[in-house]
Amino acid sequence: MVKDWVLQTIWLKSVDSTQTYIQDALKNKTITSATMVVSEEQTAGKGSRGNEWIGLKGNLFFSFCLEKNSLPEDLPLSATSIYFSFLLKKILSEFHSSVWMKWPNDFYLDDKKIGGTITNTSGRWFICGIGLNLIQSPKSFSHLDISIDKEKLLEQYQKTLKTLPSWKKLLKDFQIEFTKSKKFSTHMAERKVSLSTAELADDGALIINGQRIYSLR
Repeated sequence: MVKDWVLQTIWLKSVDSTQTYIQDALKNKTITSATMVVSEEQTAGKGSRGNEWIGLKGNLFFSFCLEKNSLPEDLPLSATSIYFSFLLKKILSEFHSSVWMKWPNDFYLDDKKIGGTITNTSGRWFICGIGLNLIQSPKSFSHLDISIDKEKLLEQYQKTLKTLPSWKKLLKDFQIEFTKSKKFSTHMAERKVSLSTAELADDGALIINGQRIYSLR
C-alpha cells in the first residue's frame, strides 16, 4: 500500500556528509518531514566503524529520514541496514547490474566494495545514508558495472520507500544473497571473524559459534 506521506528532496552541489546534514537539520527543525538529501559531492562522508567514505565527484551520495512509525511493523531496528541496502541492491539488479550485498550493508562487485549504508536514529526519526561508486573509485575499491542515470535510480528508490515490503518478505530473498558473504569476515570486538560458519537470524543478526552478532553500523 502506498504511504500517505510526501518525501521531499533536497539537491546540493557539495556537502561534508548528507547524513550529518540531515541530523543537524532535524535537530534545528529545518527538516520536519520525510526528506531525502542528495549531493553531487561529499567531502567527509561517514563509513562503517567511524571510518570516512571517500566521496569522489560524480558518484552517488544521499541520505533520507523517515518517521519510525512509517517503517514496516515487523522490521527490527537492528536489521535496518540490511533492509534498506537490499532494497537498493534489488533495484540495481533490475537495471542488470551484477552488484551483490555483503552482510550487513556493503555493496560489492565480485570481491571489491563499491558502496555502503549507515543508519541512525534520532528521536522519532530513522536516518539512512548511502554512498555508491557510480563512475569512479579509490584504489582497492571498484565502481558500478552499468551506466545509470542518478535521478532515475533515485526515483525508483523513492517509489520503493513509498511501498515498503515486509521484513519477512525481504529477509527470505536476502537469505539467498547471504551465502555470498560467507567467504568474507566481519569485525567483532575489534577483531575479524570469519563468516564461513555464520547463520543468519530472523532479526538480521549473525549466529557464530552460538554467539549472536549485530551490526554496529
